[in-house]
Order: sequence, then C-alpha cells, then structure tokens
Amino acid sequence: MKESKPFSYSKIFVIGSGFFALMLVWTFYNAYMPLILGEYIESRAIRGAIMGLDNLLAVLLIPVIGAWSDRLDTKIGNRLPFLVIGMPIAALFFILIPYGATVTLWVLLVVDIVFLFAMTIYRAPVIALMPDHTPSEKRSTANGIINFMGGIGAIVALFGLSTLYGIDRTYPFIVAGLLLLLAFMLLYFTVDRHPPYVGRTDDELEETQAAKSFFHGLRLLKKPEFRGHLFILIAIFLYFIGYTGIEALFTVYAVEYLQMEESAAGFTLGFFSLAFVLFAIPAGLLGSKRGKAPMMLLGLILLPMIFISIPFLPLLDNLFPSMNEVLLLQIILFIGGIAWAFINVQAYPLVADLGGKSKIGFFTGLYYLFSMASAIIAPGLLGLLMDLFTHPALFFGAAASFVIAFLFLRKGSQIIPKTDRKLKIS
Repeated sequence: MKESKPFSYSKIFVIGSGFFALMLVWTFYNAYMPLILGEYIESRAIRGAIMGLDNLLAVLLIPVIGAWSDRLDTKIGNRLPFLVIGMPIAALFFILIPYGATVTLWVLLVVDIVFLFAMTIYRAPVIALMPDHTPSEKRSTANGIINFMGGIGAIVALFGLSTLYGIDRTYPFIVAGLLLLLAFMLLYFTVDRHPPYVGRTDDELEETQAAKSFFHGLRLLKKPEFRGHLFILIAIFLYFIGYTGIEALFTVYAVEYLQMEESAAGFTLGFFSLAFVLFAIPAGLLGSKRGKAPMMLLGLILLPMIFISIPFLPLLDNLFPSMNEVLLLQIILFIGGIAWAFINVQAYPLVADLGGKSKIGFFTGLYYLFSMASAIIAPGLLGLLMDLFTHPALFFGAAASFVIAFLFLRKGSQIIPKTDRKLKIS
C-alpha cells in the first residue's frame, strides 16, 4: 500500500529549499523592484499597480497550472516538467532585471513580465511536492518545516541581499538567481518522479481555493446568517491592504522621503519580518490560550499606532539631533512585526473554524480570495495616496485600513454567537 512506503524528512528539507528560494526572490523583488521602477516612473500609484501584477497572475493562472500538473503524465512525473521550465527561466530573468533597467523602461518591463510568468509556472507544482511526498498524518509537521525555511528565505533577502545591494546592485540578483537554480537542481535530482502520496493540488493551493470561492462563495455570503462571517472576511481584506502596501512601498518611502540608502531601506524592513518569524509560534500559543479573535483585535490596535508613529520620527530627529533615527525605526518595525504575528498567525485558523469541519475547504477558499484580492489592489491604492498626499500617507493609509478592519472583526465576532461551536473565539 502507498501509506506503507517510507517517508523522508531529508526530502522535505530539499522541497523546503524550493520555498526558501521562492521567498528569497519574492521578498527581495517586492522590496527593491519599486525602487528600480522609480528610475523611470515617478508615480507611486503606477509602480504599485505593476507590483500587484504578480498577485493578479497568481489568481488567474496558478489554479489552471495546478490542475494541469495533476493530470500531466511524463517520464519525469507530473510536477517536475513545470519546474524544469519555470525555475531556470525565472532565475535567468531575475538576474537580468538590473541589466534591463539600464536599457529602457520597456526592456525592464519585458524582463519583469517574463520573470513573473516563469514564477507563476512553477509555484503550484513546487507547492504540491510536499503533500506528494508526505502521508497525511505528517503534513502539519512537514508544512511547518517548509514555512520555516520560507521565513528564513525572507530574512536572508532583507538582511543578506540588501547588504549586497549596497555594494553593487547586480550582486543580489545574481546570488538570488543562482540560489534559485541550485534549489531547482536539488529538487530535480532528489524528489521522486512518481511520489507515493501524489494527489490533486486543489486542497493545497491558496489560488485554487480563491478561484473556486469566487464563483459560488460571494452568493452565499449575501445570506443574513453569514453576515458575521462576511464582516470577518472584510476585516481580513482591509488589513491585508495595509500590510501589502507597506511591504511593497516601504523602501520607496525610506529612500525618497527619508533619504536612506537603498540597501539600508531593505535592511531596515527586515526587522519587521524577523520579528514575525521569531514570534509566530508564541503568537500561536497565545491565540490558543487567549482566543484567536482577541489576539487579532489586540494586534489591530497596536499596529496602526506603530504605523502612525513612523512619519513623526523625522520630527524627533530635529528635536534630538543625537538620536539614531534609523535604529529607532528598526526597533519600531520590530515591534510592528510582533503585532503582525498576533494578527496573521490567528487569521486562517479563525476563518477555517467558521463553518466547522464540513466547510473548512469552503472557508479556506474565502480566506484566500479576500486576502489575495487586497494584495492585487493594495500597492496601487496606497501608492496613489502617496502621490496625492506625500510619502507619509503610506502609513496613515495603512493604519486606517487596520483600524477599520478592527471594527469589522469586532462586529463580526459579536454577531456570530459565542456559543456557536463553528466560531471558536476562545
């Protein structure tokens, strides 16, 4: 029987290397691509709209590619063909981004679009490799390993690659591209061609869940009995606008408004990610003890206060010239990362609980639908605020999204009866 076949943690770590490279590339891309685009495009709104393109491609194409990889049958299996095409092309065109930027805007955009398509081609199949190689009873542990490696990739991008960016702009793109190629080689020569637990990817892909929910989920949410559920999902949509906007445009604020070096801007943003990785497990434990919604509400109070304080740091620097403004900003972002852990770690488990065991897949799809929809529009929307009201509007807009999200989450959790076991507030 398939379930009796051996399970290898070493293969899970190799698969995790794919997530490490994926997060390394995406995190660095999100931090520095807006700055590169800024050499040709002054408008923060237009730059933000371009940054939302990858999320749009994800929602539109990844479910199709995931389903295709379920049905494909080749000598090297059903997932590897997509990795063979996507990963080397993504690595090559990621390396070419800084070189394309020295030619013309159109060359840069062509390189960028090819890179985004290549990343889209392999994302679903590489995600599916974990469940393909893991029996169901070990998937939680395996998923923890993979997510941890992805978190390390994000930290390395903002601390390590940002340092290289300060030496030469091409270096981090070359290093990240080579690491992506190395991850591809490890995967190609290590993973099974026909894994023992291969199945459909539908339950594993957030984009697939989102696409499914788009067609029938919104109709159901119009019903009065789902009003509380809808409010909670709207809260998630709103606070992801703030988070995604900060992620994509913080470096623009730091470089153009604070006059920081580009490498220092990415390095500083790394403190937010570092805090999230360090406090993800403690936040989860607190959520289990104190309740998921109360911990999210606490984070939704703290984070806007933190964001609103950031634009006032230059004023403090004028009052206290000896103060290290960059260090203080890094400390504030680190505290912000803790608050974000309070919010984000609880969000999916809370939504998954909404419908009980019989509707976990349905509400999972709604969670990804609302969170990914905000990721498509957030960079452009907050970029527009920066265009209209100067750079500090980034943080005021993000803070407003968290405050309004707080109101929706509190209202939603009040509407759904606390005695209803479908929503475990405590």
